[in-house]
Amino acid sequence: MRPIELLCPASSLEVLKTAVIYGANAVYIGGEAFGLRANARNFSLKEMEDGIAFAHARGVKVYVTANIYAHNEDLDGVREYFRQLDQIRPDAILIADPAVFMIAREVCPGIDIHISTQANNTNWGTYNFWHSLGATRVVAARELSLAEIREIRDHIDSNLEIEAFVHGAMCMAYSGRCLLSNYMTGKDANQGECTHACRWKYSLVEEKRPGQYMPIEEDARGSYIMNSKDLCMIEHIPEMIDAGIDSLKIEGRMKTALYVATVARTYRRAIDDYLKDPGLYQKHMDWYREQIRSCTYRQYSTGFFFGKPSEEDQIYEENSYVRGATYLGQAQKIREDGTFLIEQKNKFCLGDSIEIMKPNGDNVEVTVTSIADSEGKPQESCPHPRQMIWIGVDGGTVDQYDILRRQEEAREG
Repeated sequence: MRPIELLCPASSLEVLKTAVIYGANAVYIGGEAFGLRANARNFSLKEMEDGIAFAHARGVKVYVTANIYAHNEDLDGVREYFRQLDQIRPDAILIADPAVFMIAREVCPGIDIHISTQANNTNWGTYNFWHSLGATRVVAARELSLAEIREIRDHIDSNLEIEAFVHGAMCMAYSGRCLLSNYMTGKDANQGECTHACRWKYSLVEEKRPGQYMPIEEDARGSYIMNSKDLCMIEHIPEMIDAGIDSLKIEGRMKTALYVATVARTYRRAIDDYLKDPGLYQKHMDWYREQIRSCTYRQYSTGFFFGKPSEEDQIYEENSYVRGATYLGQAQKIREDGTFLIEQKNKFCLGDSIEIMKPNGDNVEVTVTSIADSEGKPQESCPHPRQMIWIGVDGGTVDQYDILRRQEEAREG
């Protein structure tokens, strides 16, 4: 059986390291320009270089997104940016625009090119077209079923890789190409500035009755008419592998380290279990489900993989997330006495019961026994976001890169 890649997102160097430690075979990141997440923190060239070095030292690949649809004024900048990427050597560049593709072929011919889902890759002829130009991978359009992907695999070169989303937010627009954000706010989703206008609540105004707002209700539950559920294929890893997919991609280049660690760790174990023994995969299914629901999500569906989505794949009542756990921080440095340094993400207090999430799948419940600021001054709690604090716990040991979280009862918010 061919190797199966788990591809994870990273919004920052911290999250890249987390993805690597928690099981990714490859990580995709965005630079400060020409990617489709302009509102993400994204990577400077120096951070990219550091991230690539960290990943490569652990046998993990790094792909850089440059999948905007370029306007005339973008092309010179793309060329210069690719010259810089050629120096730091990511493993691949993710591209949608043919002009950007040709610049990459010219400027950095030694770097693989992957074709973004934004390019509407819905048939095997399109895959063969890009392969003939030198692409090494094509990302499946989200509108494809597994049966269609299987047919594509049967009609393309065995060396051309197929990447497909396995988990994360779904977009109401065709292959993510959307004009709604541009029309509503002037921010172009196809240049990385999506405002998620599809998730807003809308009302209807009749032409001759200005100011009279009537709710849009497909049924009695509400009016978030374009708010899709998130994709989750944790129960269908065998079908995705059988369809000929080489890389299982997690969406979420705006997500926290907790989210990436949770999803990466869960899919890593699911993939490994299935490849080792399909019976083991079925045996651990309840654990996968439990873990995947311990992070932030919008309810789950299987998207287009088993046919076109129905009204059951939309969320009408509200546009917020279900929160299964709260991110408290990640262990950065460990002292000989067992205390460890974190950058605090959410408030917790002395005496609280929290959970240590480890890359190997263990979750260890511990009690907070000490909190001190960076100068050693004791604190009863840590109410200031991003404060650097030293923590002591009772009930387990903490290692570098372990995640601290507090389990919550599933709630909306």
